[in-house]
Amino acid sequence: MPLLTPTEELRLLSKVSKLYYDEGLTQDEIVARLQLSRAKVSRLLKEARERGIVKISVLSPPEIHADLEVQLESRYRLREAIVVEVGEHASKDTIARELGIISASYLQRIVQDGDVIGVSWGTTLNHMVTAMQPYPVPNAHIVQIIGGLGPPESEVHATDLSRRLARMLNCKLSLLPVPGIVDSVEIKKTFLLESHVQRTMNLFPILKLAIVGIGAPTPDSVVLKDSSILSQNEMEMLLRQGAVGDIALHYFDEYGNPIITDIDERVIGIGLDQLKKIERVIGVAGGVEKVKVIRGALLGGYINVLITDQITARSLLDIPASSKNQNA
Repeated sequence: MPLLTPTEELRLLSKVSKLYYDEGLTQDEIVARLQLSRAKVSRLLKEARERGIVKISVLSPPEIHADLEVQLESRYRLREAIVVEVGEHASKDTIARELGIISASYLQRIVQDGDVIGVSWGTTLNHMVTAMQPYPVPNAHIVQIIGGLGPPESEVHATDLSRRLARMLNCKLSLLPVPGIVDSVEIKKTFLLESHVQRTMNLFPILKLAIVGIGAPTPDSVVLKDSSILSQNEMEMLLRQGAVGDIALHYFDEYGNPIITDIDERVIGIGLDQLKKIERVIGVAGGVEKVKVIRGALLGGYINVLITDQITARSLLDIPASSKNQNA
């Protein structure tokens, strides 16, 4: 093609852009119509965007928060963020239920046959499993990543959640048939000698995904309501040391630094360092009372996918960046 004058080049830029964006022609159709090369059409479309001749705006419906998702992904270096619309005065249970529904849909979107999937415990994950529809991935493998916490018959119990999820996915299942926390390191060592426990924990290094709840020590949390998990004195000690919440009963501060106590040594399940090695760790949590703990989990690098509500998302973005995280 002979060299075009600036005016002719501008006219061609506009023409190609009109045909592509307004008329809906494909690049191949423009090539045939204008007798241009495929490379020339592609370059013209790129240049039209760079010069501002074409301006593309993505207008999300009011209940979709793609802008917040992109900002969260950039700010906290996430693989993906999903922001769910909830009412301004929604209750904790309503938020948990809405997040659970979206989490179920997300899991069914990303799970692949052959994935080894870790599952922790908690109210929001219970809502996720309840919302799951049968979706057979027979070569996937559900792995319980923390022992049982609270009453075994509870729907938020890790064993029950793992079993129900494996049923929905029609896949393999490995349970961790032990308490999530015991009274001493010696008792823990005894449990770790059990062959079923060893087989399940040996799967932790090959987890492809993990789905975790993010706990905050609020008065109505399962941990505080059930004294068989942690005593009031133990919780007060954790709070004095700056704990804002936990994942799988491992506590950390608002900057993501782990709170090191003997409690960690008594927990039977996956550790925070092990979580950080998993390709995709999905944290599901929302509500204003969980902003600090979610941020701590993000700064600590314990999760790299976040499913939350739009009010929590805005709060996470409003907090100034800090350099106090020792894990960064």
